Amino acid sequence: MPNRELIELSARFAHAFLRWLDGASGELPYPGLRVLEVLHCQGPAIMKDLAEDVGLSARNLTTLADGLEHEGLVRRVPHPTDRRATLLELTNGGVAAAECSLAPRLSEIGRLFELLSPTQKTQLSRGLRTLVDGLD
Repeated sequence: MPNRELIELSARFAHAFLRWLDGASGELPYPGLRVLEVLHCQGPAIMKDLAEDVGLSARNLTTLADGLEHEGLVRRVPHPTDRRATLLELTNGGVAAAECSLAPRLSEIGRLFELLSPTQKTQLSRGLRTLVDGLD
């Protein structure tokens, strides 16, 4: 089968990387960190758009938002002009959590890529971008 080794290696990497991400991101899973990061950097977001930005289904974002809301990190608010849309925004606790822990955790996660040379990072980035575009 053509590309079998790439398929198997990619699947092993994806599984191991996602497990490692959750461990490296502390008590908050990596998708939760991404939600905090996007909301902290870009401000309140329509939940549907936010799901797309962080690479989650709307259903998975809803579940994640439920947990973040329970922890007091985000809140849902009605969109000011679109009655059908709900915005997700950081609470004061969410802003504090983002400012305290987001940069160190993302930096820790990013250290894995220090194993690669600059050329390897460029090649990996190009290859992954091509594959992601192909999936889209």
